[in-house]
Amino acid sequence: MSQPTIEVTGLAKVYNIGHERQAAPGTMTFRDTLVRVIHKPIELITGHKIKKEKFWALKGVDFEVLPGDVIGIVGRNGSGKSTLLKILSRIVEPTEGQAILRGKVASLLEVGTGFHPELTGRENIFFNGAILGMSRKEIRDKFDEIVEFSEIEQFLDTAVKFYSSGMYVRLAFAVAAHLDPDILIIDEVLAVGDAAFQEKCLGKMKDVASSGRTVLFVSHNMASVKELCTKAIWMEKGEIKEQGDLETVTSHYVGSSASESGDLAKEQRVSAVTGEAKISRIAVSNESDKTDVIDSKQPMQITFEIEAKEPVKNVLVHCGLNFAGRTVLRFMSEFTDTTFDLKKGKNTLTCTVKPTNLAGGVYSLDVSILHPGHEIIGHIDEVPDAVTFTVANYKTPAGGHQVNQPEAYFYADHTWQQK
Repeated sequence: MSQPTIEVTGLAKVYNIGHERQAAPGTMTFRDTLVRVIHKPIELITGHKIKKEKFWALKGVDFEVLPGDVIGIVGRNGSGKSTLLKILSRIVEPTEGQAILRGKVASLLEVGTGFHPELTGRENIFFNGAILGMSRKEIRDKFDEIVEFSEIEQFLDTAVKFYSSGMYVRLAFAVAAHLDPDILIIDEVLAVGDAAFQEKCLGKMKDVASSGRTVLFVSHNMASVKELCTKAIWMEKGEIKEQGDLETVTSHYVGSSASESGDLAKEQRVSAVTGEAKISRIAVSNESDKTDVIDSKQPMQITFEIEAKEPVKNVLVHCGLNFAGRTVLRFMSEFTDTTFDLKKGKNTLTCTVKPTNLAGGVYSLDVSILHPGHEIIGHIDEVPDAVTFTVANYKTPAGGHQVNQPEAYFYADHTWQQK
């Protein structure tokens, strides 16, 4: 049996959090010193010491990855995915446990890391190759291939600090994937690129994996995870909730955000909102049957409870229905020339959707409320994957035979005849 390329045992990372800014030993700035000088007399006068808490970003994480494994790491924001990748990339030291990586590691974790901003794109290619332990000749041999893949030849001799985020990601991914790493670690950063480039990156990652190398891939896009990965790790609150077979783990993860009450958790929300009102609860059911499983041949009813701090006029509601990481339907109140005036306190809105003929499976609903003209920014409230629900396998009119074709999104009403 092949020796694992990654062995993680008892991995944990704890951060001290509180109101006082923490500085690493030997890195105290004048500002840090000034803050501490001000805090000390306040503590003596009030008798109240600044509270510090321990936050376990990771705790007791164990797993192994074999050569050629392509692992999709899934989980909500704050579940510990990025902390794990930073430890594996040797950017962050663990508090407990160890991570053994065998071979050269190339990481693409977030826009702004990995390149020196003052160096040009050309210089950064050689800089990154040297970090990976490659000779100048080896980098030259790959140079043209990297530039062609990144599609930024025109800006190759421009300092990367002037690159757009999309240009930066193109070059950073091209370097990471083409310099023959044994382990390729990719975070959600690929979402910055356009759809065509994302497909190109997925194809390259497949090539890397097929050559016997290891890929760790973090993404909220379940379609990309399912297209690329062979196994999955589901993380929740800094721990591994489940790991193993891709389909089993991802289906359990997608279904996990469903709750019987439909009440929305604080961590589900997008932070950049105006806060005039908040979506407090969502429920999805068939219009005539309040069950957890939806029959797509019947009308579907979506009920929203919205809490407003003060009256809010002229509000639109946007919904996106997601299946396997892709938005397959949108329900938007302006499509029916409908806006709402919210009163202070609790408001209940209902959207009734005609029969959709959706294929069977687990779906999620993105929801936002906003004013007209604020489609891109300035949402009042926004909750991605606010609620999940199951659509029953589609039944044909003749005999109720169950059909389950996961590659389909819809089943069209149709008839057959022979002459």
